[in-house]
Amino acid sequence: MRGFKIQETQQGDRPRERLRDRGAKALSSAELLAILLRTGRKGVSAVELGQELIRFFGGLEGISRGTVAQLARITGIGETKAIQILAAFEVGLRLQQDSPRRLILNSSQEVWNRLGTEMRQLDQECVKVMVLNVRRELLAIVEITRGILNESLIHPREIFRPAFFHQGYGIIVVHNHPSGDPTPSASDHRMTRELMEAGKLLDIPLLDHVILGNPSIERGRAYFSFHDAGLI
Repeated sequence: MRGFKIQETQQGDRPRERLRDRGAKALSSAELLAILLRTGRKGVSAVELGQELIRFFGGLEGISRGTVAQLARITGIGETKAIQILAAFEVGLRLQQDSPRRLILNSSQEVWNRLGTEMRQLDQECVKVMVLNVRRELLAIVEITRGILNESLIHPREIFRPAFFHQGYGIIVVHNHPSGDPTPSASDHRMTRELMEAGKLLDIPLLDHVILGNPSIERGRAYFSFHDAGLI
């Protein structure tokens, strides 16, 4: 079965040519996907197939969270195209993580900007430590644990170890709530108090503990900051 190629669209509608002439920001998400797909399927262009992917998975975030097998079930995708799509998403994610020293974290909003998109996609709870220098420049992001979050399994030495390794001044602890609700639990409060005390003893302050969720009209912000709430 012959796919419908990008080259077969009218000259002014070709995504690759439009990207070359006008830049990537001029293209829709479906058009960017079409460049990765290169071909559609019989009677369906690559752009239309990109639109179908977006509808089926509920957006780019849903696509990025899909597996090769899930993407390949869409007629016209197949394993090879699914791998190409997921590889492109991973490249974009790693690009966000490059050159952390250029980023200065002065607010919880900046923590959300740096890790929100990545961590709200996770189906499991994950704890990460952001190591900062005295100018609040980001030195490193280190994943401590992933799975069911149990503060009894997260020893302060594991949380503060990255700060020693990277010679940091202070740390920000970040974890996600897969439910989407960033409201801190009793164990979140307890863990924060323990880490604050450990930070005082080690002379490495806990600058913030940020819980990431998902945006909601009812809840407002998609994250909770212990610092902003006056608890740190």
